[in-house]
Amino acid sequence: MKILDPPAVRRWARLAADALGQARTEIDALNVFPVADGDTGTNLHLTMLSAAEAVESLPDDVDAAVVWQTLSYGALVGARGNSGVIVSQALRGLAEVLKDGPDLRAGLLRAATLAREAVARPVEGTVLSVLESAARAVQDTDGGDLEAVARQAAEEARVALRRTTGQLDVLARSGVVDAGGAGAAIVLETLASVITGSSAGHYDVPAPTARVAPMAEVGAGYEVMYLLDAGDRAVRTLREELDAMGDSLVVVGGEGLWNVHVHVAEAGPAVEAGLRAGRPHRIRITYLAERTHRGGAGRGVVAVAAGDGIAALFEECGAVVVRRAPGARPTLPAMLAAIRQAGGEVAVLPNDEGVRAVAAAAAEIAREDGATISVLPTEATVQGLAALAVHDPLRRFDDDVVAMTDAAGHTRRGHVTVADREAFTSAGLCRPGDVLGLIDGDVAVIGDTIDHVATTVVDRMVAGGGELVTLVTGAQAPAGLAGRVEDHLRRTRPDVDLVVYDGEQGGYPLLIGVE
Repeated sequence: MKILDPPAVRRWARLAADALGQARTEIDALNVFPVADGDTGTNLHLTMLSAAEAVESLPDDVDAAVVWQTLSYGALVGARGNSGVIVSQALRGLAEVLKDGPDLRAGLLRAATLAREAVARPVEGTVLSVLESAARAVQDTDGGDLEAVARQAAEEARVALRRTTGQLDVLARSGVVDAGGAGAAIVLETLASVITGSSAGHYDVPAPTARVAPMAEVGAGYEVMYLLDAGDRAVRTLREELDAMGDSLVVVGGEGLWNVHVHVAEAGPAVEAGLRAGRPHRIRITYLAERTHRGGAGRGVVAVAAGDGIAALFEECGAVVVRRAPGARPTLPAMLAAIRQAGGEVAVLPNDEGVRAVAAAAAEIAREDGATISVLPTEATVQGLAALAVHDPLRRFDDDVVAMTDAAGHTRRGHVTVADREAFTSAGLCRPGDVLGLIDGDVAVIGDTIDHVATTVVDRMVAGGGELVTLVTGAQAPAGLAGRVEDHLRRTRPDVDLVVYDGEQGGYPLLIGVE
């Protein structure tokens, strides 16, 4: 790749958001600095997710400058926590340079510079150290070789991350690397993956080598964050005021819009300082010692559905439904709105592995409003249906979540679809037009007809045990498919119960569940 064109920027933003979502829990576990509040991974994920959704909302025909500026803006307004604000400023530095050309070396240097300038009292062994090491490491690389620069930056970020343990006493005592630095390393690794065209896998987070400082060690005080409409001169004065009030001060932005983050003993004066500087909005105040909130009223379930028939099934069971197109994810605002509609105690059914990260991000935001949210590990529609079948709003919430999770976990999932390209699978080579039967996410059968593949998949799934088979037919299912599968089961497995639904989903003529 010679340049980072708009499609590549979109791919990178989404890949980085997804990778941070997958690593969120691991990064949260590393979080001991500046306070051990265990949310750095979550904050970085939400920050990058805001950037990704911003660029994905743009039309396809916009130029690179608009895409980069939108990425920067999305990160700025969605930045959360100390590390999220710093990383948003690094993205701004990249955008300032790369919107005009492919000079990644200069972009990384600008990113590191702006990130350090944003922090009132920089500390070594943090995300700043990782960004600066990556930027320095590529300055002698051939600037015309974009792939070499990206690989070198990612490799150095990983090395620099390992060094953070020895650069900061609190990290050394806890046996961890810096949590913000771990997130920055993932952002640079995903950038290298997109530029080099390498396959994206799991981006490792170094595990703690000693017992991590417990969350109870968080000191009293408040984290105050807000967006601020103000001029440069007013912000300079604000920095001085907030620096005198507390620590972990980060102020980023420009051109009249700023993101302000600070830890203070009293939240009121920090907000009042913002009012004197300009117009603060999206104000968030978090008590660092104890995260106590008032719970909302009501118990509910949110379910994601990729077909009208499936949506109707979930709604009949009492769930608030979030609709999505086949192969697409629902937006974060749509997920959050559904969770808030569902009540104060909410079980969320993503029903697709790719939706889980968005569901987790929305759940985290809802928790800040006092709601109790549990995102269940449902990876398919049939698992969501199984979970809803045992849902009991009169049970204790925790007990209900356990029962729903258990039902989903005991449901094997199968799909029948048609290949649209040639590919090597776990069942061999498939070509366009081949019918594929998947069991628990892996291709198990390749055949010529949907009927044959469907019955073969069902046979294999019930061979391992099962009492109930659920069939959900799709929009492209041949007429009478479910009936033919039912006749086959009556002949071969009369002991198995069968339920058939018309899901109207696209992409998969048949979904299969075995409980």
